[in-house]
Amino acid sequence: MSLLLEIKSVITRLSQEEVNELLCWLQEYVDDEWDRQLKVDAKSGKLDKLVQQARADIAANQVKSLNEILNDS
Repeated sequence: MSLLLEIKSVITRLSQEEVNELLCWLQEYVDDEWDRQLKVDAKSGKLDKLVQQARADIAANQVKSLNEILNDS
């Protein structure tokens, strides 16, 4: 049996409280991994083109405020 299958099997035996705790932990883990990868990408220059484009859009006043975007939906 693979480790993933074992984990899935154990999860089915958890109480709802334990499942909720696991979900919180897993979300924190995913968020931390996202932050780590973003830092690696930023340091490597992978995001430079996006940052330059965003700055150009701001300078050209080609952006909307967050409120404007949220209210459009």
